[in-house]
Amino acid sequence: MSVSILRSGVLDTIQDTGRYGSGNLGININGPMDLYAMKLSNLLVSNAMEKPVLEIHFPAPQILFEQNALISITGADFSPSINGEPISNWKPVVVKRKSVLQFSYRKWGARCYIAVHGGFCVPKWLNSYSTNLKARSGGWCGRKLEKGDEVPFGETDLYFPALLKESSIEEMPWSIDAKGAYQFPHEISFICGKEWDLLTAESQQKLLQNNFIIHPSSDRMGYHLRGPEMKPKEDFQLVSAAVSFGTIQLLPNNLLIILMADHQTTGGYPRIGHVISAHLPKLAQLAASDPVKLKPVDIGTAEQLLFAQEREIQIIATSCQERMKTAICQA
Repeated sequence: MSVSILRSGVLDTIQDTGRYGSGNLGININGPMDLYAMKLSNLLVSNAMEKPVLEIHFPAPQILFEQNALISITGADFSPSINGEPISNWKPVVVKRKSVLQFSYRKWGARCYIAVHGGFCVPKWLNSYSTNLKARSGGWCGRKLEKGDEVPFGETDLYFPALLKESSIEEMPWSIDAKGAYQFPHEISFICGKEWDLLTAESQQKLLQNNFIIHPSSDRMGYHLRGPEMKPKEDFQLVSAAVSFGTIQLLPNNLLIILMADHQTTGGYPRIGHVISAHLPKLAQLAASDPVKLKPVDIGTAEQLLFAQEREIQIIATSCQERMKTAICQA
């Protein structure tokens, strides 16, 4: 059982929830840019949340399903269709063998996630399936997917003829409403970092009062922000320290960068702030030239928002599991 890449996209990689425990070796976590969408894509097809999925950008790939499959697409809306028939995001879809998935145009978001029941079968590297492009390891041969690649996925005991009925595709009668995680998409909350006070008072005010623009040079390693220059109070030297997904650093050119999924493990630039975990999904869905408004919050607020998001995921997990059981019994 496999999918074949008929036409490659700009950047299509295998990602799971991330590679933890190797930071002391200088090996970063990788994983999805939008962990929320990635987890929900797996839940929709009755996978464990950590199963590997495809993360794709636009222009997107064209994919042939060699066997019947249960899939879901979450995150960005790239107008997906199967054999020319539009299908829904955030919903499980049964796909008949020899069907072709393609994406016609970008409506919203920067990256989407394709999960298949059983998960994609690739070798683990350092206890993770995620692709590390810099190390050329993990995922599918340590690289993005190319035309001609055939990526296997796991066996399933689903009885597809009963689920498919008369059509070559069948959307299951439930979906996820994920609007809450992406409300006010350009407003990104952060907590102040250890070096926040290195900024002049004027620069702090500029950061809070102005919008920034994501520069086209941005990628999975970091979002370069263009906007007013941030000036430090004085010259300084810092010892390299740990950084994380969402760390906001002040670069030597007095501009800001937000570290993303493929960030390095340590850095010597001032850590001005850290994007709160609950807002990383909507940050990940911003693209080049999109505006960003940074808003400060305290740690208590950041924790409340994260706990609420995690509770939502657990509720969705239980609901999807029950709906799938019902659908299989009725098939």
